Amino acid sequence: MKIAFYDTRPYDMLWFDPLLKEADMEPQYIENRLSCDTVGYAHEAEAICMFVNDVCDKAVVDRLAEMNIHLILLRCAGFNNVDLKACAKKDITVMRVPAYSPSSVAEYAAALLLSVNRKIPKAYTRIRDFNFNIDGLIGWDMAGKTAGIIGTGKIGQKAIQIFRGFGMNVIAYDLYPNKDLDVEYVSLPEMYARADVISLHCPLTPETKYIIDRGAIKRMKKNVYLINTSRGELIETTALIDGINSGRIGGVGLDVYEGEADYFYENWSDKIMKDRDLARLITFPNVIITSHMAYLTSDALKQIAEVTIENAEAFMKGQLNGNVVAESDIHA
Repeated sequence: MKIAFYDTRPYDMLWFDPLLKEADMEPQYIENRLSCDTVGYAHEAEAICMFVNDVCDKAVVDRLAEMNIHLILLRCAGFNNVDLKACAKKDITVMRVPAYSPSSVAEYAAALLLSVNRKIPKAYTRIRDFNFNIDGLIGWDMAGKTAGIIGTGKIGQKAIQIFRGFGMNVIAYDLYPNKDLDVEYVSLPEMYARADVISLHCPLTPETKYIIDRGAIKRMKKNVYLINTSRGELIETTALIDGINSGRIGGVGLDVYEGEADYFYENWSDKIMKDRDLARLITFPNVIITSHMAYLTSDALKQIAEVTIENAEAFMKGQLNGNVVAESDIHA
């Protein structure tokens, strides 16, 4: 099998190359993201492998079918960027990596909270300039505060463990609560009223898009901290900016952004930032933004590569596993 990998980076090749060789598979590494303009690059492949900011809409799916490609491998857990209905009609199988080191993302969410709360980036920058003044670097104790976890899948469950480790009271919300999970489930309005920190760990679906919108922010506790390591469109950006300006939101840690596809993973240091909302967020002293890297640990990258190759082998053998994404999963 020849697999066309879109939006590839050196670290992808580092983990995939030895596994592909062992599985007797041939890679075609493409730096460009998957889109209607680039799908033709995979014309000699039997499968494509895509990432979080690749676009696999109906037009791309139709082109894949024309190229006789019937397998889409997602080297990620989310599938919101794939038109599953179109794939079903064209008999294209979509397989993902449902869980790759949930600890890596949950730990990163905690790191963002610690960084924005204790002003660690500011402190580090000052010291680099030999400025040892600590004025303006006051944070607050996490112990005794309430953390609200939205989404209690594998990553959310890890986040619950971590925040409890800080001595925080944890409450949770999920469209589909886990009855076996030892956590207090509450409604969203109750979470907004009680939580000092809200950390997002749910997938992006029609039901969760803008789960944090203008109305939600108005109901939150004053000085609430928001952490998002899931998908950018869970938060309405303009509402977030207004919430920061009004003082309702005390701090923000974002590893994702709803308009990230045009900017993340690229060097924009010598270009003009056209996204005014992103530029505005970067200027806030109580906001930390990173480039969708919560998953970026050697453990997670290894597991992503291993499961992706396992998915391809299962497809070739006609023994599909539980990693297949179906149209019915859109609302799951």
